[in-house]
Amino acid sequence: MSRFLTLDDLDVRNMRVLLRSDLNVPLNDRTVADDFRIRAAIPTIQRLRDEGAVVIVCSHLGRPKGAVVDELRLAPVAKAMSAIGGFAVKVVGDLVGHEAVEAVDEARPGDVIMLENTRFESGETANAPELATALGGLADLFVLDAFGTAHRAHASTAGVAERIRSAAGPLLVDELNALNALLDHPPRPFTVVLGGAKVSDKLPVVNALLPIVDSMLVGGGMCFSLLAAEGYEIGSSLIERDQIDVLKDILASEYGDRLALPVDLVVADRFAEDAATRTVDVDDVDHDWMGLDIGPETAAQFEAAIRGSASVFWNGPMGVFEWPAFRAGTAAVAEAVTNTSAFTVVGGGDSVAALRLLGLEDSLSHVSTGGGAGLELLEGKALPGVAALERWVS
Repeated sequence: MSRFLTLDDLDVRNMRVLLRSDLNVPLNDRTVADDFRIRAAIPTIQRLRDEGAVVIVCSHLGRPKGAVVDELRLAPVAKAMSAIGGFAVKVVGDLVGHEAVEAVDEARPGDVIMLENTRFESGETANAPELATALGGLADLFVLDAFGTAHRAHASTAGVAERIRSAAGPLLVDELNALNALLDHPPRPFTVVLGGAKVSDKLPVVNALLPIVDSMLVGGGMCFSLLAAEGYEIGSSLIERDQIDVLKDILASEYGDRLALPVDLVVADRFAEDAATRTVDVDDVDHDWMGLDIGPETAAQFEAAIRGSASVFWNGPMGVFEWPAFRAGTAAVAEAVTNTSAFTVVGGGDSVAALRLLGLEDSLSHVSTGGGAGLELLEGKALPGVAALERWVS
């Protein structure tokens, strides 16, 4: 028996369906700067429309911390969704107030309503019972399709799911299936590629995955703390010195030899797009220079490891890919991951942004919309939003 209901289990005809999507997209002057998450959300909305539901979409945007912030209203998101999806989206100026209730009461099957930013309400992140009850009162059914927030016990995720009949949306199901496949029976060899700034952010997933992977390739800012733990002097590169002892223990563990660290680096004399650069071996970094990308020999080794894998999970860029001088390492990994027959999963906002910058996001088995949620799932943690859905399976 399934752990939760899905849309296949529901008859949504003439039903008011509250859909929790993840529409937390970057805005530039109140215009959507990256529509990846909007495009990912639209198929579920269209399916609900086609099946005769009133679709009531809710999402957070940014971190307004319980206050109304005009720059974080969802109207630009609704405008982009309408343009991409080809259907009208009625924007409501509040989340659970009179305007929201009136809009839902007036809606007809196939209509799409977008409620205001859930995090304008202080009760959202606190999972306040009164807010969850009010949200649930707008609808007959709840569908959680926001994997990126499923690891948060918020009013619009776990709270609503505890109050009205609820199901997992197709996007959420796809996310869970892809990531659980890596945990349960990954095709071998299984390679994990990790990057990003801080090793402390990734330590839980390193500890969880290292025993089950065949190799773990590490780049980005997080590699420098590991290199320092191995005894290298890596100049003014980013180091979390309070993590060194922990990292030494990992490197000395029975699985430590599965970690592959850079053998060369692209270094700069300062953190700037137009900085002077060099490519050096890891044991030849001047004291006042900093590593901002993996070097070409490392990139070639990482590419070879990825090509020889049957499953790959990638989270985090190899360097400061936003600047062309420090993009080559991330581009090499992206090209390798998208030019393999392996089962490939990419998660994390920066990794997805790099793929989109390089025009490669359509060449993978699965591109995740959730960074933190994906890592927590791979760490073995229960996701509160998903757990709340389980109550509706008898």
